[in-house]
Amino acid sequence: MSEVMVREVKDKKEMNDFVHVVDGIYQHCPQYVPDLESDVRMLFDCRKNPGLEFSDIQAFVAYQNDQPVGRVVGIVNYKANKKWNAQNVRFSMIEFIDDLAVSKALLDAVSEWGKSKDMESMQGPLGITDFDKEGMLVEDFDMVGSMNTIYNPDYYPRHMETYGLAKEVDWLQVHIDIPQEIPARYARVAQYAREQIGLKVKKLTYRDILKGYGKKVFDLLNECYKPIFGFSAFSESQMNDFVDKYVRLIDLKLIPVIVNEQEEVVGVAITMGSLSKAMQKANGHLLPMGWYHLLKALKWKREDHADMLLIAIRPDYQGLGVNAMFFDDLIPIYNQYGFKWAETGPQLENNVRELSQWKPLHPQYVKRRRCYKKNI
Repeated sequence: MSEVMVREVKDKKEMNDFVHVVDGIYQHCPQYVPDLESDVRMLFDCRKNPGLEFSDIQAFVAYQNDQPVGRVVGIVNYKANKKWNAQNVRFSMIEFIDDLAVSKALLDAVSEWGKSKDMESMQGPLGITDFDKEGMLVEDFDMVGSMNTIYNPDYYPRHMETYGLAKEVDWLQVHIDIPQEIPARYARVAQYAREQIGLKVKKLTYRDILKGYGKKVFDLLNECYKPIFGFSAFSESQMNDFVDKYVRLIDLKLIPVIVNEQEEVVGVAITMGSLSKAMQKANGHLLPMGWYHLLKALKWKREDHADMLLIAIRPDYQGLGVNAMFFDDLIPIYNQYGFKWAETGPQLENNVRELSQWKPLHPQYVKRRRCYKKNI
């Protein structure tokens, strides 16, 4: 067995190896949805990633016989550690061939780097923010991934457990078939919320977002997600960065915002048409034709399902029909767009209230994914 060497990414060649090591691992995997190469590189650029204002980050590549065979990122999010009173180093973007020596060398590298920064435990896969991909897939490897979630081979969890990492939390995703008609329960509750509580759906314009509603939505996310595992509040520079990057890509018809009589934002659902097939066709590159595949899926020939990225409801409005208003608004639009089914982003398995909201749509709970932890 060849010796495994792990190097810190310090130059252009090593960064290229970091980016492209996935090419061999997933070359025959139809479920894998690649990241855009430009997005991977921007993660490490302090001029383009405002999360680095409060985080340290280090990329590593594993080599055998001078060939890249794995990668991982170490992250210390000081803001999250302060909030949760922890000394955690996170690992992220971990990829490796099916060789225990390779996965061990990568995790050892993150552990030693974390200890050099006085960290006491290691957890992951987690990114800097909740908008980064998180949670290793541990079930349903036959299902196609998405642009906003991790896909990994089925041998990855075995490697984590062999290393001594144990479950910290699990997430589930919710798969629903889109009904032709709005379920009576949602229609009835949505009508009550409109007439008795004074709530309404507001569809934002790009001008609305740039003139202040983008910040209002992120302020709501910061309030709603405050108690959620691992969360640290979005800074103003992060808010601006997300708005600048993504506002022109999203279809605002698919993002219902709920406001009260005082025009305060009390709920938001961020959804979009799936880009899984388009991302596979782009194969990590916007040029020469990747941009066309993405634009086509966004504007002209949509895929057959929607990604429901997140739902947030102000705590004092939970249980007052806001969820029903989301579905009352979105189901007709999904049918108009030809979406046959939808899938949520990862939801914590112990968040019973969030998971129970899907019951009228006969949900399937799929794609269990896991955050692991170990003292170092």
